[in-house]
Amino acid sequence: MDNVNAVSVAVNDLTIQYNSLKVIDGLNLSIQRGEFLVLLGPSGCGKSTLLNSIAGLMDILDGEIWISGRNVTWAQPKDRGIAMVFQSYALYPHMSVSENLSFGLRVSGLPKGEIKERVAEAARLLQIESLMNRKPSELSGGQRQRVAIGRALVRKVDVFLFDEPLSNLDAKLRNELRVELKKLHLALGNTMIYVTHDQVEAMTLADRIAVMKGGIIQQLGSPEEIYQYPSNQFVAGFIGSPIMNFIEGEIGHVEGVPRFYSDGLVIDLTNYRFSQESVSGRVILGVRCENIRLAKSSAEAVQHGTIDFIETLGADTVIWVQTGANRFAIRMPGTSKFERNSSVKFVIDAAHVSLFDTETTMRL
Repeated sequence: MDNVNAVSVAVNDLTIQYNSLKVIDGLNLSIQRGEFLVLLGPSGCGKSTLLNSIAGLMDILDGEIWISGRNVTWAQPKDRGIAMVFQSYALYPHMSVSENLSFGLRVSGLPKGEIKERVAEAARLLQIESLMNRKPSELSGGQRQRVAIGRALVRKVDVFLFDEPLSNLDAKLRNELRVELKKLHLALGNTMIYVTHDQVEAMTLADRIAVMKGGIIQQLGSPEEIYQYPSNQFVAGFIGSPIMNFIEGEIGHVEGVPRFYSDGLVIDLTNYRFSQESVSGRVILGVRCENIRLAKSSAEAVQHGTIDFIETLGADTVIWVQTGANRFAIRMPGTSKFERNSSVKFVIDAAHVSLFDTETTMRL
């Protein structure tokens, strides 16, 4: 392996097959030491399968898995130097919090003094010191998940794996524990690999996100890169709420200036960052609802439309605008006041749009 000191986990040419179906075929992924990487995608995309193969909980057909410079492809889970937190808390109901935290260490024969020290440190980091004598039945869902995370922390490993650990919690607890997990990562500096279908979790937790579909990593990059410059239409549509607006049209050139044309829309593409020199013909334009703004003056290159629906979301107001055959969302401050069926003038800046090939759906 190249640059072994910088790479914490490497997945090389990984292939996993169920019966005759290959769910992952030749996947490669390198995760840097101390990185928080999120595997994001819809149900059935292969993210948990990938995580379980790294953990050693799943047989692979081909490829290699390296952790901390060691080839652990065929090593038992306990010998891989990893700790895992599952969606279900899986706590021992008859044991106290303290006993749940220490159980694995006691089984491994660690000295009592070291066990006590590790348990106390995990309890301090997770702020569960006052819960140590309680049984799981006396804990809230958030407290139980903290204990499950603490059981992983006491193992003192280099790599932590999380399989949708917050999905059983309500929205408020998810928000609180997201913050705690990020603070925990900053405090520990360990490598963390986190599986979720929740884009908000991915965007707030990750150093990098691997967006998956059909067992394939569609894009790997920072949250900012994936949000601002999605590599294809699937990534663009999966990230962001409301979903990115997609408008079918074509690119034409007037005196060398590229323009996007669709029913009722004409957008100057001078400021767009094309990935190739010459683009023309049918395309799909994507623009996020916050990247469309109302015109400030008639001197701007404005578009015209009619409001046909208004969503009041507290901090934001989303207005749905009809322009010709196209309908799309515009995000405005929550204090904004609009009326249905009223006319609006708006501006779409080409610097903040994405263009996709109609056949391949790849970014142009």
